[in-house]
Amino acid sequence: MMSRSKSIWSNWAGNVQTKPAMRAHPASTAEVQAVLARAARDNLTVKAYGAGHSFTPIAATDGMCVSLDQMTRVLAHDSATGQVRVQAGISLHELNPRLKALGLALPNLGDVDPQSVAGAISTGTHGTGGRRHGIAAAVAAVQLVTADGDVLEIGPDHPWLKAAAVSLGALGVITEVTLQCVPAFLLHAQEEPARLPDLVERLDELAGENDHAEFYWFPHTEKALLKRNNRVPDGTAPAPLGRLRHWWDDEFLSNSLYERVQRIAVSRPSWIPRINAISGSLLGARSYTSDSYDVFVSPRRVRFRESEFAVPRAALPSVIDELQAWFAAKHDLVSFPIEVRFAAADDVWLSTGHERDNAYVAVHQYHQSDPTAYFAAAQDIFTAHEGRPHWGKMHTLDAAYFAERYSRFGDFLAVRDEVDPQRRFANAYLDRVLGT
Repeated sequence: MMSRSKSIWSNWAGNVQTKPAMRAHPASTAEVQAVLARAARDNLTVKAYGAGHSFTPIAATDGMCVSLDQMTRVLAHDSATGQVRVQAGISLHELNPRLKALGLALPNLGDVDPQSVAGAISTGTHGTGGRRHGIAAAVAAVQLVTADGDVLEIGPDHPWLKAAAVSLGALGVITEVTLQCVPAFLLHAQEEPARLPDLVERLDELAGENDHAEFYWFPHTEKALLKRNNRVPDGTAPAPLGRLRHWWDDEFLSNSLYERVQRIAVSRPSWIPRINAISGSLLGARSYTSDSYDVFVSPRRVRFRESEFAVPRAALPSVIDELQAWFAAKHDLVSFPIEVRFAAADDVWLSTGHERDNAYVAVHQYHQSDPTAYFAAAQDIFTAHEGRPHWGKMHTLDAAYFAERYSRFGDFLAVRDEVDPQRRFANAYLDRVLGT
């Protein structure tokens, strides 16, 4: 279960690497307690991780690296309430079909699913939907092992539930999570090419009149791809995408060919505007009806780096205008599309949606390209509009900034001081975003 580390730990994107002193693969809450006891004896900091899908060093440590990959069981479910108890290391990819077998589903998902449940909620993974919330809003209870080895059951009546739902790994190791699910449902997907100016004019409609809407905008062009996913009436028959169309669009064009295109863009950056214009024209209109998680989730095998900010929904047109102006000034050439999504306000203390309806703007750069200048310029635009960065995506902001953006930030720090006064779960990233 525990061993001295002999190798480098890396996140999915490859931009975070560290060499921990020890590694652990606990399979139960009791084994997590034993890991923390060993870390205390050896005076090691502790970081738990699931899929390593964050682009920030939120899970990096040179102390005890705790993988949750052995904690993947569905522990219990209540068909009357729709609540499901799981071990925190189960991936969304594994959980979604198991929920379907129970006749249940998560109300919302992001567009990829390798993340562990603990990782998804701890970083504020959100998906899209102007009337919908992120995954953390579905958290009904959390089991947390603290630095002292105490097991806390934080349920709906516990004053810390809204702190534990998005905790950044700062309060302890999450070992079990109870999720409030909904009856399994189908989504009708409509995807079509669009012009960016037309989408900007329709933002209120897109966010307000669809269950889930998002679009991808190709920099240096006005080309975009619009996706609208809406729930269908009970009794509607599935009409999934055909195998050939799925392979062509989602495997060949969006992954195999796009990987080659990105490599060309690295070697021929002057071609990027033309490449984006072509890329924005390749995917045609399509519609299909399938299980919610099949519609939400897309394969993403082209590696990239990402920064994403939540901005007040009313600020989105200005943000897009300012990004367009930056591209027009030819400061940098960007080969990856920008993703725009929406989510409703929630009451989770460190959720990017805390007390605010948001638009989410995600900027990406291929993993072989330096994103520094681009991400810095985008961050300046986002922060000028009170942007809140996704906790698992790249940014350079610190605790002073977050104290101004989150009304419960001080309350979260007080909980942290109580459960981890010695900072067993600290690392450089948490020192920056939460303070020392």
